[in-house]
Amino acid sequence: MPRAERPRVLVLTGGPLDGADGCDVRLAADVLAVLPGADFVWFTPRYGARQRTGGRGRPVRVLSGTGTPHVTGRVQAALAGAVFARRVDLVHAILTVGRGFPAYSWLRPLLLGGHPVLHTVAGVRDGRDLARARPLGTTVALSESMARRLRAAGFGDVRVVPPMIALDEWPYLPRPEGFPVVLFAGHHHPDGGAETAIDAAAEALREGARFRLVLAMRGRPGQDRATLDEALRERAGAAGLTDVEVRGYVEDMRALLASAHVLLFAPAVLGAKASVPFTVLQSLASGRPAILSDLPQFADFGHAVLRAPAGDARRTGQQLAWLLDRPRSWDVLAERGRALVEDHYGPERFAARYSALYRELLS
Repeated sequence: MPRAERPRVLVLTGGPLDGADGCDVRLAADVLAVLPGADFVWFTPRYGARQRTGGRGRPVRVLSGTGTPHVTGRVQAALAGAVFARRVDLVHAILTVGRGFPAYSWLRPLLLGGHPVLHTVAGVRDGRDLARARPLGTTVALSESMARRLRAAGFGDVRVVPPMIALDEWPYLPRPEGFPVVLFAGHHHPDGGAETAIDAAAEALREGARFRLVLAMRGRPGQDRATLDEALRERAGAAGLTDVEVRGYVEDMRALLASAHVLLFAPAVLGAKASVPFTVLQSLASGRPAILSDLPQFADFGHAVLRAPAGDARRTGQQLAWLLDRPRSWDVLAERGRALVEDHYGPERFAARYSALYRELLS
């Protein structure tokens, strides 16, 4: 089909697009949903696909029983990508910079051919991986701080396109009634913030705050999730917290946020998570104030959130106690968070920026 009519775009992600959740998969699904002017090619699991992509085009099935990006699925995607990259007008790679990315980036001419490549960096697992990598083409960062980091690593032409939130799917909700609920949502990881959330909750309890702590934990392949969950319960009990729930993966995040009063998200590092975590955007869109660690990636949230030094459970707990004790401050932060999402993370801005990038690279 002539490029001027409907460009053909290959979307590459770390795992099948209709498979397990992940920041790169979610970003890719959003791209397909808001850019109707292109014909897309993407990879989907042969079995158990969730059918959540709304883009026009062709899914290519790969062998992945769970949809999780294991080695077999990555190899299939790389080989199939090498074939389809030569049949499209543009390759849009939406990939986290992880351990395998440096080798992939050096093989870019062999694997992706000569067509233009747009690479959205969903996150950076380890700075050492970034130092060994090369740019695939024009690079997109999710935040200004990540753009500076990529430019310092030699990625050159780096644009910033923040992720999007479908505002109609995440409406602003009134403050929930009843006993306060404090929510942490993240992965099992030593620096992921769950332990800091528990220690901060214990500090808030000593400050006189009363609430229920809910830890919504997602595991990674190979982890013993039951043992890790029990370790968090034991840590909470040792800290004097009696009203604690440790949950696994949450299918209905909207309902969980609707029941929460505050999102407590204080990781020391983001690791493979998106440099602008979707959980934080969903919380702010729903009118749920967030207390975050003071990482550079979170500076873009400005005064719409509260921040404490990373790993400082005492300061984080004091902020939690302060917020739960001041309903008017809660209301101000809730309104600021929703306004920030509407102004900077809406679908229209997201679609306009990617449409402009597509036009530029295809011209």
